[in-house]
Amino acid sequence: MQSRTSLKAIQAFEAAARLSSFALAAEELFVTPSAISHQIKLLEEQFGVRLFHRVHRAVVLTDAGRVYAEEVSAAFARIDIATRELGRTAKSDILTVHSTPSFATQWLMPRLARFSALEPDIDVRLNASYPAPADLLTQGVDIDIRYGMKRLQPAGTMVLPFPTETIVPLCAPSLANGEQQIRVPEDLRHHMLIHSEVCLVSWRDWMRQHRKVTLDISRGPRFDRSFMAISAAVDGQGICLESLLLVQRELETGRLVAPFGLEGPRVQGYTFNVLKSYAELPKIRSFQDWLFNELEDHHSPNKPTRAVKRSS
Repeated sequence: MQSRTSLKAIQAFEAAARLSSFALAAEELFVTPSAISHQIKLLEEQFGVRLFHRVHRAVVLTDAGRVYAEEVSAAFARIDIATRELGRTAKSDILTVHSTPSFATQWLMPRLARFSALEPDIDVRLNASYPAPADLLTQGVDIDIRYGMKRLQPAGTMVLPFPTETIVPLCAPSLANGEQQIRVPEDLRHHMLIHSEVCLVSWRDWMRQHRKVTLDISRGPRFDRSFMAISAAVDGQGICLESLLLVQRELETGRLVAPFGLEGPRVQGYTFNVLKSYAELPKIRSFQDWLFNELEDHHSPNKPTRAVKRSS
């Protein structure tokens, strides 16, 4: 058995496995189909394992070939990501942040200019998708801002919780001060409830804390993203139950009001996720410090900005 395996043979195998065709693999690698077949045959002979079943003109991975293809494909994906990142390094320091859509829209985007002013040499690339969190190992993401604990991150991930959030009923001022004014919880019986299906506190939970209040929670529009529920409340469609963290702009501009005040159930919803091996990179550390200082200012607006305490 040879001590080293030909990278050319592995590349030929990966392409053939991914495309399920020697001909397509040959076209992708700019060689002949016989060259692909030859390279794969070298692999099979070197290890004494059949990688493909040849059925007429088609090729199908064997069980051993399928297992090997999964590992090889993952390795090539990591090489591709590393190569692209290397190319970016020479141009600028790019920080790729993945976030849930509502946090990105309601909180992060309005503040990104502040970070850019502090760190002009760092270009932020913001991706927002839901519900799937980013895979920090394979997707080229530096930081993943997640909501809830639906899926654990892989080993080697540092998870920093955000400060707790306060959840309160919110509505447009025209609704709170209209013909059916909202002054006490019982007044909500006369209004449509907006349901945010991802919020950690539901209207059912809210009613449990206000046992004397019975509301019809079977009706009302339902949204799977908080920013849509907030937008519906701004438009006067009803009362939403949302986090004060996400509605700071709406409260400051008067587009929303909290008819029962700013006290309510507190939850720990968002987390800051980063690979421990990358946590000390200057671009990541700078963003972490800035973000947690901004969050601290939100919770303590009269306190001066302090350095973030970092977990060891």
